Amino acid sequence: MIERYLNPFKPLDFVVIDTEGRRELREIAIINHEGKLIYEALNQEHPQAVERAFKSKPLQTILLDFLEITRQKILVFHHALHDIQVLKNSFKKVNLAWQNPSQVHCTHKLAQQSFPQYCSYSLEYLSKKLNLKVDRQYFDPRQAHVARYDALFTYQLYLAIQHTMSQASIQVNPFGSSRVDNPFQSHPDNSKIYHAQYTTLESVIDDIKYDPNHQSKGAVVIGKPGTGKTHLIMRLAKRRLELNRLLFVPCPNDANTIKYHTYSCILESLNKSIPGTRFNQLEYFLANTFVGIIKSSNHDTQKIKSILDKIQNEPLKLYEILGGEGTKTRRNNWDSIEKITTEWWFRKYGATGYAPEIIKGIVRFCRYSDLGYKQLVKKWLAADELEPEELDKIGLSSWHNEISKEDFSLEAIAVLGKLSLLHEPLIMVFDQLEMLGLKHNQNILLNFGEAVKEIFTLVPHALVILNLFPERWQQLKQTFDGSIIDRISQHQIFLEQPTADEIKDILQLKAQQTGTGLTNLFTSQEIEQIIGERRSIRAVLNNAAEYFRYKYKNIPLPEKKADNNSSENLLGENVLTRLNKLEAQQNRLEKLLQNIAQAFNTFTVPDKTSVESEVANHNPTHIPRDSSNNLSLNLVPTLEEKVRGYLETQQTILEQDYNEAEILLDEKDVGKLQDIIEALKKITELDTDVLPSKRVLPPHRIILNKNLCIGFLSSCKGSKFTSRIQNYNEFVATKEQIRFLLWRDVRSDVIRNKTIGSREISKLNNTKNGEFMAFDRNNRITFELIHKFISDIYNQDLEIDLDTELEPALKILADYFREYWLIEELL
Repeated sequence: MIERYLNPFKPLDFVVIDTEGRRELREIAIINHEGKLIYEALNQEHPQAVERAFKSKPLQTILLDFLEITRQKILVFHHALHDIQVLKNSFKKVNLAWQNPSQVHCTHKLAQQSFPQYCSYSLEYLSKKLNLKVDRQYFDPRQAHVARYDALFTYQLYLAIQHTMSQASIQVNPFGSSRVDNPFQSHPDNSKIYHAQYTTLESVIDDIKYDPNHQSKGAVVIGKPGTGKTHLIMRLAKRRLELNRLLFVPCPNDANTIKYHTYSCILESLNKSIPGTRFNQLEYFLANTFVGIIKSSNHDTQKIKSILDKIQNEPLKLYEILGGEGTKTRRNNWDSIEKITTEWWFRKYGATGYAPEIIKGIVRFCRYSDLGYKQLVKKWLAADELEPEELDKIGLSSWHNEISKEDFSLEAIAVLGKLSLLHEPLIMVFDQLEMLGLKHNQNILLNFGEAVKEIFTLVPHALVILNLFPERWQQLKQTFDGSIIDRISQHQIFLEQPTADEIKDILQLKAQQTGTGLTNLFTSQEIEQIIGERRSIRAVLNNAAEYFRYKYKNIPLPEKKADNNSSENLLGENVLTRLNKLEAQQNRLEKLLQNIAQAFNTFTVPDKTSVESEVANHNPTHIPRDSSNNLSLNLVPTLEEKVRGYLETQQTILEQDYNEAEILLDEKDVGKLQDIIEALKKITELDTDVLPSKRVLPPHRIILNKNLCIGFLSSCKGSKFTSRIQNYNEFVATKEQIRFLLWRDVRSDVIRNKTIGSREISKLNNTKNGEFMAFDRNNRITFELIHKFISDIYNQDLEIDLDTELEPALKILADYFREYWLIEELL
């Protein structure tokens, strides 16, 4: 039985094990609790065994050794379910009885508990994210899937998780994470809450699957901020990812690239790993699709029949039956898969448009195990321009320069929909759409509606979900024409406020993360105060987090807005305000006395008792104390503390996510810039425009009253890069009163020396009013953080009152980043 590792300890009696092999053991390595390799063996009977005679053993010998070494030990695996299944299959093959270990710890599951905000829990991802090292070297994917190598990193990961969880228990606030940013995260889930709404979504998926016409259907999930709309989609992902492809699309921010934004987000979603497996969504998709193609194509060759027999019940076996890595057999088999798939497409849909090449690219992505090759194919699938030698590496042709990314994107999404007809419907989720309601985003909103309409028209076999606030849904109904509204609102799913008992169940789930229960953390009266009037799930969780900090960290509760309809609430909050003010007065008094004491060594600092007495005489109100009867001397959290706390937390997350491969889009960056400018207009005067030109320029904005033009040129290279920077340079030369900045992300391909593009960069840098700038790690993280801060306020993921707190919050933001180039330029 695999245990949940809730109460961490430091067991000395554990071993870390890694097995290699899909169904049967090919290789095994065992590390002891000191981190030493104590056993390593290769199954000499395995067809893919490598010739290393001194480590090759019969399978039965290896398994008997395994039993001897692991007797009465805690067994630690990464993806324990997979490793144990491999071992069970191997025991069965040699007629040995499998013996269930007393305890099994899975670092994949433990990492989900310890780091719920991470988007992947693969060994490679976690090793890089946590900066783990073996022999002073970081994780190298080229050495992965060797048992010794993976076991050593799993050992380091286990230690890192133990360290993290040893800081947990009562030290970590289990209610501190109250929001789900995307459905690929892992958070505790009470399936009883919104069960009917979830069942409705599943029934719609079944309706699409069994509809003879396979028409796509729409569903609008409507709920107030914090009611759990994205959490509901997370539940859908957890339960359906082995069947359906879930495609998550956050809010677009450029009116002219909405379809490409949607498609690039879909590509990022398809690159997400399926929990508990070593495969991503696209690899699942191709395996299931290929089974459907073979079944529907009536191939009568013995080779194809043999493949079908092996994979029709377990499609993922496709990746293990095609031959050893780098062998001619494997190359030939993948060539056959590519040929069968493209021929099937030609017969079914014809050879026109981008579709045949897109099919080929999907197969190539799944064909390569090397992450560098996969990244090249991903860029190619995103219609990015690759160098000739890069195209030769992956065996794909260059896209034409005149390709329309919007048309290409719509066709690519349609290809995915048509391929899904061979298995299960797609689930496409549009979320975090609140900024579409802002006045400056009116064109984006209108074009978004048209893009969604085209998706319904051209993409079959998909459930399209929009997560919306009630007021945004009303705005969409007033803005979009009836044909769009009719399609997206075929099913309207309302998330009502959960009951008090359901809220308690959620709090209990959260509390269990510390290895305890809710009633061990709070009294019944405290729980009632935490739940209060249950404005939303997020509001209650935030309330619980505040109470936890108050009770266990001595951080006073923040002031709440008084409810005019509740004299009891008003009275309680007034008393709380007085208590907090009293604490602040005492804090200042004690600090003052300490400062005087330091200035005059002969002065004696009054003890705490006398300070208490003097303050109590000043105001007889009772002062809250902690469990040790010590006074809390912290000031009441202010708006500034809330903003700074948010920025520090989110900066850490963005720093962790920076190395994740991302599809760069200049239009997206300039859209974020526009959002930032529009927000800052509340605290300063800013007037924006674009350069008047019929030629293609880098996406940009002019800030007229600052005589400043900011452009982005990260997502293209070659001739596209050259022509755009040349056009930009013409304006630099003719508008000397304006300063021109042109940013390129350092993660983009390098513009080679002695090319026309590099000469244009030098030309820009040699002008008096122009500069080509490197958008490095720090620049990117700060830029994304500023935009996320603004976006989260409007999406109400950050509790800042739009009427009374937005302007002061933006001033705090500006002060926090006063040395950042964008803030310096705009303010």
